Amino acid sequence: MARSRTTQRMTAAPAAQHRTTAAPAAQHRTTAAATQQRTSNTSAAAVAAAMFSYDFVGDGVDYDTLEALHRGEISSWVEALAQSGLLAEAEVAAVAREWGERPSLLLDALLTDADEMTVRRCRLAWASMDRLAPFTFPIAHSG
Repeated sequence: MARSRTTQRMTAAPAAQHRTTAAPAAQHRTTAAATQQRTSNTSAAAVAAAMFSYDFVGDGVDYDTLEALHRGEISSWVEALAQSGLLAEAEVAAVAREWGERPSLLLDALLTDADEMTVRRCRLAWASMDRLAPFTFPIAHSG
């Protein structure tokens, strides 16, 4: 009887090892997919930077535009990116989603060709807008 238990342990051990080694492979596939998505979004951000950066800082930064970006008004930028034909629809949608969630990513792309002082001024203005942005609080329910 002891022998069958030992045999059971020996046959069960390789199966457990196989499951252990299979998990990293699945993890690797998930990580590879996430890396592919980030790479795609990074290349889309690089396209956006190449398209918009020079014009954004060319004649000096328009602070009204900076305020609009801070408010999340990105539709014209996304539309221009989509109309360029340089990116697939899925890439444009992913970038639009990222910019919608974090408009500062669009600002980063727009400041790619800016000199150091322009970048500092824009970052300071952005930080000021962050501090002055209206806070929204959930409405308390009394019951």
